[in-house]
Amino acid sequence: MKFKITCLQMDIAFGDPNKNYQHAEKLIENAMKDNPDIIVLPELWTTGYDLTRLDKIADRNAEKTIDFLKKAAKKYQVHFVGGSVANRGDQGVKNTLLIISNEGELVHKYNKLHLFKLMDEHLYLEAGEEKGLFKLDNLNFGGVICYDIRFPEWIRAHTAAGTEALFVVAEWPAPRLAHWRSLLIARAIENQCFVIACNRAGSDPNNKFAGHSMIIDPWGEVIAEAGPSEEILTAVIELDLVKDIRRQIPIFEDRRPDLY
Repeated sequence: MKFKITCLQMDIAFGDPNKNYQHAEKLIENAMKDNPDIIVLPELWTTGYDLTRLDKIADRNAEKTIDFLKKAAKKYQVHFVGGSVANRGDQGVKNTLLIISNEGELVHKYNKLHLFKLMDEHLYLEAGEEKGLFKLDNLNFGGVICYDIRFPEWIRAHTAAGTEALFVVAEWPAPRLAHWRSLLIARAIENQCFVIACNRAGSDPNNKFAGHSMIIDPWGEVIAEAGPSEEILTAVIELDLVKDIRRQIPIFEDRRPDLY
């Protein structure tokens, strides 16, 4: 089964949701010229890392962002791995990944499990507890957020449950670009899955971000990679390749989790 995937490596207006919705709308319209099956947005794309003001600018129950993505999904008949949003509920704010089907249905919400203390996430966000497993077109996918990729056991929890393509949404800083590339390639190889990673571009008052969104095959080969600036990145993935590679090197059959 083939999927055409588009990553919207957007620059994000710091703490300005309205501006970011307008910008995302234009990027989505441009992206649809290539007729993708799935559009991916980056982490915290409505607010950026304006953490100290999340009590004012976070999306209550992610309702506005869900509505925005549902309308776009139905308009263009495209699936969304809708990046993540600062999602304010009764128990605080979570960093929530949104999956919307091409029929405009909310398929899954994943709350970032691992909070990145170096950027003070633990001071302003509540951690999630559930996996990012979801289905689109009755196929198994997984979704994680940024810092999660440094935890290979968390990624393996998704691929051991059947994930064939892993989506990563991020605001990964430029000084650790080498880590970003190496970790994503390693996650693809060791899990024999596609990795689709959408990072943001640009900067905020405290950070410069790396860009370099990537689409990687199960051998660890980079199919497509963006540069550091805002860019729409598109590539086709063939999910049958996952099954072929897992037959050639049957790591999932050869695992010894009883001894790990």
